[in-house]
Amino acid sequence: MFRNALRQSSRSVAAVSAPGRVAVRAAVPGPLAGASKQVRSYASEAKAQPTEVSSILEQRIRGVQEEAGLAETGRVLSVGDGIARVHGMTNVQAEELVEFASGVKGMCMNLEAGQVGVVLFGSDRLVKEGETVKRTGEIVDVPAGPELLGRVVDALGNPIDGKGPINASEKRRAQLKAPGILPRQSVNQPVQTGMKCVDSMVPIGRGQRELIIGDRQTGKTAVALDTMLNQKRWNNSGDEANKLYCIYVAVGQKRSTVAQLVKTLEENDAMKYSVVVAATASEAAPLQYIAPFTGCAMGEWFRDNGRHAVIIYDDLSKQAVAYRQMSLLLRRPPRS
Repeated sequence: MFRNALRQSSRSVAAVSAPGRVAVRAAVPGPLAGASKQVRSYASEAKAQPTEVSSILEQRIRGVQEEAGLAETGRVLSVGDGIARVHGMTNVQAEELVEFASGVKGMCMNLEAGQVGVVLFGSDRLVKEGETVKRTGEIVDVPAGPELLGRVVDALGNPIDGKGPINASEKRRAQLKAPGILPRQSVNQPVQTGMKCVDSMVPIGRGQRELIIGDRQTGKTAVALDTMLNQKRWNNSGDEANKLYCIYVAVGQKRSTVAQLVKTLEENDAMKYSVVVAATASEAAPLQYIAPFTGCAMGEWFRDNGRHAVIIYDDLSKQAVAYRQMSLLLRRPPRS
């Protein structure tokens, strides 16, 4: 009996389904018909409305714009101890100068996969998490030229002596590769330091490096200062070949010490052929690190224009401490 009933039900379904979909819907019992109507209503509701399509397209376009913006800008993830970690700026270069929304500038040191390590050339208290950072497209450069003579500048070449802006004729990169052995000339001209014991026993030549080493308060700065003052008679002469321009780079010293040195140079009429680059102990570690490179770039301008210059770094041990501090905060090996 059950088998016969099953055959009859299957025949009725087959007969109803033969004419088409309308016949099937008409032959469906009551509860099943309600379910089919509900399915049709769900299908009609699943269709995207024109407003939804436009919103989806808008989100897609906005996402593309945000990705394009991240190539040139970024946001601060964390900041502290003169170091900022920035998300974005995928097109940034090593040692490129970047600018924060607060006005603080920095230099990109670490180029990692998900973030960029930036050293700040200013107070990290002014930079906030989530702040916008933008590229400048420029490698760190400093002003160079004769317009700097007689001025006191910071580690980026900005004047700090209150004598107005510096209209330098040229800008040079702070970090450039030094010439090789072949382009260099042999040392054949002396540097008159004004100290007979040095000039007679251990003479210093133009183009030569000399280390002044000693304990604290033994007169290392005095030797360098006497050398600068002794160049007065040579620079007062009209012969450009005998002139020796002086660049003094103060790293990690007290402001009072730098001010006293500048006063001594002015009293002896030596500032007219000298440039003082100051990155004092109160400055951030990145500024103390970049200061010797700034002074070197200024001195190289005189070299490339057929003039002579002497650069005094006082002192490089504090610059090494600043570089070690930066390297440890950036989680990179502290080596040059």
